Amino acid sequence: MKINLHTYDLPSDVTFTNSVAIDTEAMGLKNHRDRLCVVQLSAGDGECHLVHFPEPHFDQSPNLKRVLADKNLVKIFHYARFDVAILKHTFQIPLENIYCTKIASRLVRTYTNRHGLKDLCKELLGVELSKQEQTSDWGSEVLTQEQLKYAATDVLHLHKLKAKLDAMLEREKRQSLAQACFNFLPHRTDMDLTAGENFDIFSYQTDDKS
Repeated sequence: MKINLHTYDLPSDVTFTNSVAIDTEAMGLKNHRDRLCVVQLSAGDGECHLVHFPEPHFDQSPNLKRVLADKNLVKIFHYARFDVAILKHTFQIPLENIYCTKIASRLVRTYTNRHGLKDLCKELLGVELSKQEQTSDWGSEVLTQEQLKYAATDVLHLHKLKAKLDAMLEREKRQSLAQACFNFLPHRTDMDLTAGENFDIFSYQTDDKS
């Protein structure tokens, strides 16, 4: 595993072809309250690029924004709903062509309710992940080696997970359903940012008299 740490932006010579695995670390789980601190990216080649934001200077990231806005790149996330929302909210750019390993898992691993990244890596790849640094202070001016390793491992395995889950989606004939969910994610995150994560436009409101 090779970890490249950058501040505020990717170097201009860092590029991705076809697909990129992406994850984020923030001060918390509320997109309107908690600022973005780290963006992790990997081509699935054992190398990770970490873009660290020790201060909220989000106007200094043209190369990162270019990658995020590239419609030709498949962007692989685990629980894309959170990551896409905070990236859109932070950088004010659209994200399209999304793949979410958690959605794929919930569609095909119906024999379990354990769909966390740690669970997927253990079952499908035989890889044990540590989540010890998950709730650490990502807004720190200097990240620890433990934080860097934790952040990197969150993206290094997503390409392999996608390959495993794609095979299961094909076997269970649920590829089109998965793609429909992926296509809806930008709209779902728009609603999260507009009305909050608890807003469900499809729910039946018992107090609705119409």
